[in-house]
Amino acid sequence: MNCASLIAVARPRTITDERLLSALGAVISTHGPGFTVADVAAEAGVSVGTVSQRFGSKHGLLKALSQAAVGQVRAQVRDAPDVLGAILAVYRGLDDPSTAANNLGQLAIDLADPELRELLGEFFAAFEAELAVHTRTVAGAPPQAARILVSLANGTAIAWSVRPAGSLVDRITEDVTAVLEGWQDNG
Repeated sequence: MNCASLIAVARPRTITDERLLSALGAVISTHGPGFTVADVAAEAGVSVGTVSQRFGSKHGLLKALSQAAVGQVRAQVRDAPDVLGAILAVYRGLDDPSTAANNLGQLAIDLADPELRELLGEFFAAFEAELAVHTRTVAGAPPQAARILVSLANGTAIAWSVRPAGSLVDRITEDVTAVLEGWQDNG
């Protein structure tokens, strides 16, 4: 037996964290906060052990998803052509009443957990900071325009998920456009 046969060679990861987190996002959208690690594994086409080894638990998955979402929202808003495009980039994935309700249900659970609530704070701070770059180009927009628009979009998403009429994207477009036009008319 030679030394080379005794050296353990690490297997390359064929299942990326991104794939597992994408599966988690899909499972939250379809199952809401009642999802299990087994649901995530099934969606990703891997064993429960693979998910558990990587993230440890359901809470570990949610932390990783929240951390990834901060970078994602920065990129989505930064890459958007304007204020409305930036907001729609963030909310477009919720344009189904069931998906919106399931994600909002998970949001309620996240808010009750101090660690996940802190990560949500980072997400919304990143969203607001990146959106502020876009709002500086809106004539008449107040200094707190980004905070107002993020709050408006959040409120619209919640109200729409309770009483979905038409599309969420259309509702957000209508509400944000009304505010932007009002600022421009007064600016």
